[in-house]
Amino acid sequence: MRLSSQIKPISYLKAHAAEIVRNLGEQGEPLVITQNGEAKAVIQNIKSYEQMQETMALLKMLALGSRQIEEGKVQPAAEIVRRLRERRERF
Repeated sequence: MRLSSQIKPISYLKAHAAEIVRNLGEQGEPLVITQNGEAKAVIQNIKSYEQMQETMALLKMLALGSRQIEEGKVQPAAEIVRRLRERRERF
């Protein structure tokens, strides 16, 4: 993905909003909006946004797991399975 071809001024957004939304759905590439020559916003289609959010959630879980391993906050899987089975038998 080359963002350099997807940079437009805010005036372009104002004049071509419907076309931009249509293209976002077809191309899936984000659009960088500039104001006074500076990047101010990124517009992307909902599917790409949702995928990005899912990826971020997974990365956070992996980071948390790595941190817990480093801190020694782990238990053997066999122990967890045993405790779950005991809990299930009580109900």
